Amino acid sequence: MKKPRLAWAITGSGHYIEECIAFLLTLQDVDIYISQAGEEVLKMYGIALDDIRAKFPVYRDKSASCPPVGHFYKGYYHTFVMAPTTSNTIAKCVLGIADSLVTNLYSQAGKCKVPSIVYPCDVAPAMETTAPGGKVMVYPRKIDLHSTELLRSFEYTTVVDSAEQLFATVTERLATLA
Repeated sequence: MKKPRLAWAITGSGHYIEECIAFLLTLQDVDIYISQAGEEVLKMYGIALDDIRAKFPVYRDKSASCPPVGHFYKGYYHTFVMAPTTSNTIAKCVLGIADSLVTNLYSQAGKCKVPSIVYPCDVAPAMETTAPGGKVMVYPRKIDLHSTELLRSFEYTTVVDSAEQLFATVTERLATLA
């Protein structure tokens, strides 16, 4: 078996997505998983999927059974990252719903005791986020904040609150594996 890799999922959140992709492109040994909404958001932000595909294998959400999740059972991944992550994906993960590529990856990572690092788009009652036209203020709903808080208690899961914290946590995780 090859050296274990990092699995990184992109959902339909634009929350600091440009910064997340810029950081992602500095890494090595990464497989990218992208939801259909993630593909749409990349286009809205002018990020070319081909630029990502030029550096990493990209798996798209195109099948009902999500065959690539089997990689977790073979020890192919050492860490799973979801960043940025929509409130919809967070809610599904909290409820144990694994009906898409990304939610299935999170579920299987946990079942295989593979650590997950999650960057939700909703982490505070009032926050600045990125939209295709620039920065905007958003006011996440109580239910979205509650789901984020619940996810913090899940085993093998680290929830981060900012892009900077995401980069530091991923970097620290990679350093422990080196």
